Amino acid sequence: MDQTLYFVLLLIALCSVSECVQRQYHFINVLKNWTEAQRYCRENYTDLATVDNMNNMNELKKSVNDGGVQDVWIGLQKTGVDKWQWSSGDPALDLNWRSGQPNNGHERCAVMKNGQWEDFTCDSTHHFICNNMSTGLVFVNQMKNWRDAQSYCRQNHIDLVSVRNQNENQQIQKFINDSLISDDVWIGLFRDSWQWSDQRNSSFRYWKSGEPSDGDENCAVITTIGQDALRKWNNILCNSQCPFVCHEDKLILIKENRTWSEALRYCRQNHVDLVSVHSDEMQRRVMNVVKGASTAEVWLGLRHSCTVGLWFWVSGDTVCYQNWAIDDSDHCESEVRSGAVQSGGDQRWISLPENNKLNFICTNYE
Repeated sequence: MDQTLYFVLLLIALCSVSECVQRQYHFINVLKNWTEAQRYCRENYTDLATVDNMNNMNELKKSVNDGGVQDVWIGLQKTGVDKWQWSSGDPALDLNWRSGQPNNGHERCAVMKNGQWEDFTCDSTHHFICNNMSTGLVFVNQMKNWRDAQSYCRQNHIDLVSVRNQNENQQIQKFINDSLISDDVWIGLFRDSWQWSDQRNSSFRYWKSGEPSDGDENCAVITTIGQDALRKWNNILCNSQCPFVCHEDKLILIKENRTWSEALRYCRQNHVDLVSVHSDEMQRRVMNVVKGASTAEVWLGLRHSCTVGLWFWVSGDTVCYQNWAIDDSDHCESEVRSGAVQSGGDQRWISLPENNKLNFICTNYE
């Protein structure tokens, strides 16, 4: 058998999709107020715990050895500044509100009808639209309140649909028309004034029913009271004394402009390696990290071999999961090609000359 063909077949045989924990959680069974807990986590780990999705939440639950503890701090704090945001974490632009909307009442979740947005109380029930990386928009013909719709989309697809520009708004409205949907439908737009300690744009929320309450209770805990298995969230006074959960990030965005080889050297000297992406879950984590980049693309640990005509990860893993926007590596020109992820738009992968100078993502995974 031709040696190159044998090598290609061997790589395919070895190819497997791997999942990984996005961050490591550390339960600290010492009583501190929220600010003291924040300081401890920043000095010893990365920060008070941030939760991006249900997988994170399940990992956080596993970390808590409560020993009868009722409340445990996480890194969510009320800022006093109400803002609209997308469930996916995308920034919310005032694009398509119906005249007179949004108002300043208790309507904190948004629907779409006839291409325009309107705020509703989050407990009202509507059909809704999810986003799926493989199939695109998905209409769910079930009546749910906003948070239940959000949970459904996150468990079965990616998230409630986001609208980042007018073109996407038109595409969603066309989808609604083509699907013969005449009612209001939930989209992933909601309003709150809560912010994560590490300033992450995570809009994941896991509040107990009826929470968060109004008043001076401005810091969030996971609570065992009445819902031991669920460990949903409650808001309490920030000067309360509670144990807490810190997180340690495994992906680090380096906002310095370096060539691919320089980025690889930096990551291996200061962390473990340039990041490898093997799954939808890791891609979503990378998408969240690159939002803070100062360059339009960000280096990944992705390299092309003209010898065998294949991409490979510097970690030694094969490239099974694919998320390309542009892959022009088949030309195999004199310039060595390396892989980067777009920091805006659809945040897909792109092939670039290795001497381009970009931000990059290091990993602390062993």
